[in-house]
Amino acid sequence: MALTIHAADELRPSWDGPEVVAGGAVVVEGDRVAATGSVAELVERFPGARVRRWRGVLGPALVHGGPLPEAPTPRERVHGLLKLGAVACLAEYADTPELRAAAGRNDVAVLPRVRVATIVAGGRADLAVFAAGGGCVATVCGGRLVHRR
Repeated sequence: MALTIHAADELRPSWDGPEVVAGGAVVVEGDRVAATGSVAELVERFPGARVRRWRGVLGPALVHGGPLPEAPTPRERVHGLLKLGAVACLAEYADTPELRAAAGRNDVAVLPRVRVATIVAGGRADLAVFAAGGGCVATVCGGRLVHRR
């Protein structure tokens, strides 16, 4: 299975967004996190891995706690979540069969309540990169790059 190292170029301990990945890089294998650490360490440990460098701060993808973004179709509403850096939403807001189906097709989790998002080795590879202003630069959902700008 192909390995991808996602690496952020900004490491700011005062970041007020989601938890920052220690060392600034994550190795993704399939839909799982294989390792976290510094870019140099991970490139050495996983020499054949593709490296994606992002301008921003790398951390866990978000759980969206409010209504899904407005859009003409359920698919576009779910894509709106991914553009925000979210890979999960609350069941109360995915309240139609069409929205739940669109979420399922995109591996977006529909949860009964908000949970703390983390990145851990062996866990599902859900991560996001955020710019200094807070906007989402990239979203990885279940190991797949689903949004980038």
